[in-house]
Amino acid sequence: MSADVSPRPSKLARMVPIPAGAGLARMLVERNVTSFRHGWLTLLTGFAEPVFYLFSLGIGLGALIRTVTTDNGTTVSYAAFVAPALLATSAMNGAIFDATFNVFFKLKYSKLYDSVLATRMGPRDIAVGEMTWSLMRGTFYSAAFLAVAWAAGAVSTWWALLALPAATLVAFAFSAVGMFFTTFMRSWVDFDYVNLALLPMFLFSATFFPLSTYPVPVQWLVEVTPLYHGVALERALMLAEVSPGLQWHVLYFVVLGALGLLGTARRFERLLLS
Repeated sequence: MSADVSPRPSKLARMVPIPAGAGLARMLVERNVTSFRHGWLTLLTGFAEPVFYLFSLGIGLGALIRTVTTDNGTTVSYAAFVAPALLATSAMNGAIFDATFNVFFKLKYSKLYDSVLATRMGPRDIAVGEMTWSLMRGTFYSAAFLAVAWAAGAVSTWWALLALPAATLVAFAFSAVGMFFTTFMRSWVDFDYVNLALLPMFLFSATFFPLSTYPVPVQWLVEVTPLYHGVALERALMLAEVSPGLQWHVLYFVVLGALGLLGTARRFERLLLS
């Protein structure tokens, strides 16, 4: 008779809902949850920035702008206009920073994944586990921001209940793509490229102004960026501008996330098993 020597998850880890289908990847998610039990305040870093923008621009600048007419012709308050965009930004921040900075540190410096491979887990389990954790973090940021937006009066329709699942989809795509590109990074200097990509997307993805205010060539460029699709999807849900066209935004994120997940799994296999 052999004794079960597998580590039991912490109380905090058992409280966090993790999909049963995650398989062996669940153990890595539980490890990440446990590691944050003494550093949970760091989770507030990515959540705070969109909240500050909501109150400084959405409410402060909104006192001067008053109302905005969306690209669909709906006239709303400026705070209600920027809140969906900042919700998409919260999902992006929560997913991308965990999928890049944390994964890079574990991969290149702490060599955590080398230890993980000594267990039953393989490279694909690592990819799914880390992506699940960053997805949970992005969803947490989004839920917290949505609650703040509701308290600030920027939510006025029950369609906004679907904004949280939509934010989870946004987080999935950014997590997958972010982790894929992280596997190609060689040093911390390469993270300048992450900021170089995120900042223009944040400023120009119809975040603070309707897409129609940009010149047509710029509109075409904006419409291919991931954050714009997240902003358009969240804005349609939170402003009750729901139409069949939203399926294209959903399809965009499903395809982008699936490609990122597949690419990340293959890159982990090449880096960790070579």
